[in-house]
Amino acid sequence: LVIVTHHGGAEGTAATRVTRKDEFFGGGRRGNVYDFSHHCIDAGADLVFGHGPHVVRGMELYKGKIIAYSLGNFCTPYSVYIKGLSGYAPVLLVTLNTRGEFCGGRVVSARQIDRSGPKLDPTNCVVKEIRRLSLIDFPDSPLIIANDGTLSSAR
Repeated sequence: LVIVTHHGGAEGTAATRVTRKDEFFGGGRRGNVYDFSHHCIDAGADLVFGHGPHVVRGMELYKGKIIAYSLGNFCTPYSVYIKGLSGYAPVLLVTLNTRGEFCGGRVVSARQIDRSGPKLDPTNCVVKEIRRLSLIDFPDSPLIIANDGTLSSAR
């Protein structure tokens, strides 16, 4: 199995959308995470995890492989801004078959708490946000994100 993780894209609460264009932050070019992720799958990657915007972004299934464009901030309770969307800290559990194809999974909703790290989020607001963004940015993706975070495919 080949798993790719990358740090790219614009940053901050205004950067929750996958633009499918080159993104910039702090005067620097941060790449086109959509093209990069698709090229990784095309080159043989089985799973792509993005981070960099410090907020969650949508997820999609591309050629039977899962791409998570940003999983936000997981455990940065001391030196990174973690209020609101910046405090979303999901855990992504994914099951792949021996060919690296997506079989199922779950997004575990968690939020960061100042000076104590990530804690489970009983309101599931993180899952709801990832689901909302996925539906907007990848309406044709067969990925299904249930209200409880369960991941499945329509195909």
